Amino acid sequence: MAEPRPPPVTLGIVGDRNPALLVHWATEAALGHLPEPPRYEWVPTEEVPAAPAARLSRYHGLLISPGSPYRSMEGALLAIRHARETGTPLLGTCGGFQHLVIEVVRDLLDIRDAEHAETSPGAPRLAVTPLSCSLAGQSHPVRIQPGTRAAALYRAEEVVEPFFCRYGLNPELRAPLEARGLRVSGQGADGVARVVELEGHPFFLGTLYVPQAGSRPGAPHPLLAGLLAAARVRAARA
Repeated sequence: MAEPRPPPVTLGIVGDRNPALLVHWATEAALGHLPEPPRYEWVPTEEVPAAPAARLSRYHGLLISPGSPYRSMEGALLAIRHARETGTPLLGTCGGFQHLVIEVVRDLLDIRDAEHAETSPGAPRLAVTPLSCSLAGQSHPVRIQPGTRAAALYRAEEVVEPFFCRYGLNPELRAPLEARGLRVSGQGADGVARVVELEGHPFFLGTLYVPQAGSRPGAPHPLLAGLLAAARVRAARA
């Protein structure tokens, strides 16, 4: 008897698709590397604010894409909040990581005016600040913290990943965020956060790098495989 096929999964890629951005092509290609590749749809950030639940509830998982600034920062943040509050699996990469941080800082730390240094450099309260050294266009080692979801997926203590960014988590907010459950599960040689994950959520993870760019045919990226597995669980319960 043939084994039952996994339930069909549809992922929403929240971001503003730009054919000129290689990271967007890499995102689509990486999803195709997964076993039983999911269906996916791009969700322009401008379409989210009017009715986030109605726009996003049909997806079994969300990927907050690289390629910020987004046309609607509010749309990106509302999508992240929707995933956090509804238990929808979410992976945010590069700009997705940065906006995940902003959303959690605003809501869980109640810093409602938290901003991004790239788009609001003069803001008094910055959740995302310039890195001491730009990582754009480079690959760097990431040390994975034992006992985390990232460690379970990678099955490695250290990995090398491609970066395309110049901004990251404000180091001053790391301790208060970890106290509220947003754990740093991967960091660079400088000790700065590279991976964060929300404890108690089915799958809520952000990477400062772009794992999609490291995925290859026959060797799908483990974090994308983890997102798909969590999305399949949600699809099976739908």
